[in-house]
Amino acid sequence: MIKRYLHTSHKREASVRAKIARAGADHKLVVHKSNKYIYAQLVDLVSGKTIAGVRGKNPAEAGKGIAEKAKKAKFAGKLVFDRGANKFHGQVKTLATAAREGGLKF
Repeated sequence: MIKRYLHTSHKREASVRAKIARAGADHKLVVHKSNKYIYAQLVDLVSGKTIAGVRGKNPAEAGKGIAEKAKKAKFAGKLVFDRGANKFHGQVKTLATAAREGGLKF
């Protein structure tokens, strides 16, 4: 039997990316976690350029920081949340909640 995905994280990432492609949004908020930091980037999907980015140890501060940088860059547009292979739980959920409280809508 041929396995399409070696790990459940690969399947989760493919599912998230497929939903983003169907959404037809112009911008996405990308989240990446390492052992030490959590990263967030606001990416323009049309031009492929990063509008704003932030790195922090505290996900709530990172979420507020990305929202502030988006306001400074005069961001206005449709936004989708790209969590990659991460579950919407814990640090990722905290970052998303803080970004929503900061003014981003997704």
